[in-house]
Amino acid sequence: MDACKDWTQLKVTVPLAQLDQLVAVMSMLNNNLMIEDYSDIDLKTCYGDLIDESILNADKTIGSVSVFLSADRPYSDAVAFVNERMAAEGIDGKIDLIGVNEEDWANSWKAYYKPLHIGKRMVIVPAWESYEKKEGEIIVRMDPGMAFGTGSHETTRLVIELLEELVTPGIRVADVGCGSGILAICAAKLGAGECKAYDIDPVAVRVARENIADSGQENVTCDVSDLLKGVDLSGGPYDLICANIVADIIIRMAPDVSRYMKDDAILLASGIITERAEEVIEQLESNQLKVVRRLDDNGWCALVVQKA
Repeated sequence: MDACKDWTQLKVTVPLAQLDQLVAVMSMLNNNLMIEDYSDIDLKTCYGDLIDESILNADKTIGSVSVFLSADRPYSDAVAFVNERMAAEGIDGKIDLIGVNEEDWANSWKAYYKPLHIGKRMVIVPAWESYEKKEGEIIVRMDPGMAFGTGSHETTRLVIELLEELVTPGIRVADVGCGSGILAICAAKLGAGECKAYDIDPVAVRVARENIADSGQENVTCDVSDLLKGVDLSGGPYDLICANIVADIIIRMAPDVSRYMKDDAILLASGIITERAEEVIEQLESNQLKVVRRLDDNGWCALVVQKA
């Protein structure tokens, strides 16, 4: 690591049986991981007496994975990303931020969250920042709290750029795994007629509802749903579905998502690390879906998908 930078250690501890799952989730943030697993220490070796006492006394039933985050980028997205992915995968993890006072968790990252220009017109502005709107700009004010979605992460930016191109007046949009609600709000600001957002995490739903209320967009709602299970089909299938989640979850959705799509609908699948893009594409296309476009940014991938 660069000795001239300040770093925050994001450490997650889980039951040992879930350590491999946690490694997979944390590798989506960074491939440089520190893994702590003391379960296989052999005290019978000739070096047993040299092992530090703290290691000898460590809990052998748990393991930890850490990534080190540069202080010049907000760590709230990383924390929310890990929380969301652990919830989706059923991982029972405890998060610690080392190098940050606990009372500062919810606020110190705000110093690094500034207005973001995305695409041609969208500007994501922190709720606490003043910003003078320029002609033609669409302003979305956000306070993500501890929910994923400030717009700074590559996966979110890719989807917002695609929404700017693909949203047409009056369409119905569903956002599955909505985090802070940013994508549903952006779609509404771009002219969508009805936007329904869903997340498995009640905290994310609460944050999203607050952001929706503050946005003034009365055509956006947010509810708890485990992926597609709670998605409202009373008004028929949707014109556009956003799924900025993760490769494994998109693969899980692949057999069912077409039922929620009109015949000419579009699915925006994002949150996919580049190394797994072909696997996701294969699963989508084996379920009568066609990937018509792919965008890549800094190791992440977003797909534009239609019914085959």
